[in-house]
Amino acid sequence: MEKLFRWNIILAALHAVQAVAIIVLSKPDLGVQTVTTSFLSLDTLASTAEKPVLVSATRSLFDVNLSCFVAAFFIICSLAHLFIATRYRKTYEANLQKGINKVRWYEYSLSASTMMVAIALLAGIFDIGTLVLMFVLTAVMNLCGLIMEVTNQGKEKINWTSYIVGCIAGIAPWIVYVFYIVGSSRFGDGGGPPTFVYYILFSIFLLFNSFAINMYLQYRKKGKWADYLYGERVYMILSLVAKSA
Repeated sequence: MEKLFRWNIILAALHAVQAVAIIVLSKPDLGVQTVTTSFLSLDTLASTAEKPVLVSATRSLFDVNLSCFVAAFFIICSLAHLFIATRYRKTYEANLQKGINKVRWYEYSLSASTMMVAIALLAGIFDIGTLVLMFVLTAVMNLCGLIMEVTNQGKEKINWTSYIVGCIAGIAPWIVYVFYIVGSSRFGDGGGPPTFVYYILFSIFLLFNSFAINMYLQYRKKGKWADYLYGERVYMILSLVAKSA
């Protein structure tokens, strides 16, 4: 437990430094993306009194800077680790003995969802409705992890329903990414996103799936994962690597 306490302190400090570095080093005029909305609109030129013609219209809503999203999920992570290491420490350690860490899932539901929106903007997804759905689906995926731990405390036979639902919710944003990337590569004038975007998407996809694998191994009690605390340390490492990738 003492080792986990030190890990939480270190991660809180590290994520705080990362957030400050992003804020200080980022340039306000770089990484700016315009969030849009699409809707049906009457085509006044093509429409007649007898036959109105509706067309899809897109309007700009506001600009966002990707660095703000990156700094935001670092700040969320830092505050969560600091909370766990201080005010919440006793409850945290008691819950670990029961095989649950509630704060982890609440933090993931905010930080991972924010990260997914940032990746979406990087991939060329600017529609606000799509961005909101991607945020919510990622949050649902992580909250299903919380439900998994709450409902299976002290049980010999594991109920995998919430795990399966979480995986379905979690894979949906990645399917959307594929549609946009393929569409951009096939129909875009520039031949698709820069190569580094593909590397980012692929690496984050692998890391996100690693969280699900870690939970699976925990509940199957495979090898070192028979000890819940080992899985907790793996979550910390995966979180650090995923958010720093």
